[in-house]
Amino acid sequence: QAQLVESGGGLVQPGGSLRLSCAATRSFSKIVAMGWYRQAPGKQRELVAVITSSSSTNYADSVKGRFTISRDNANNTLYLQMNSLKPDDTAVYYCNVEEERLAIIDHWGKGILVTVST
Repeated sequence: QAQLVESGGGLVQPGGSLRLSCAATRSFSKIVAMGWYRQAPGKQRELVAVITSSSSTNYADSVKGRFTISRDNANNTLYLQMNSLKPDDTAVYYCNVEEERLAIIDHWGKGILVTVST
């Protein structure tokens, strides 16, 4: 099981920016997609952004135009650039990698807290 380690979270004021990183401890045999999810207190985990093996991207409507997902294949790292942050963006953010072997295997990071507040 690969280990995914998120970094870059913390406290930021509304309107500010943060860049999350997700480093994998090993490379993957075949990546189907990589993504960021988040879970706010009292809410279900939701998809924030995803990037596929063909580099197509998709975003939750709530973050379109503000967040950008990208990846560095050479360093097995996934990024999420978050701009114009709002208090509603406060959540624990999780990194996810879908790996295809005989079946699809989901790898998850432990999550990192992002707090948007004055």
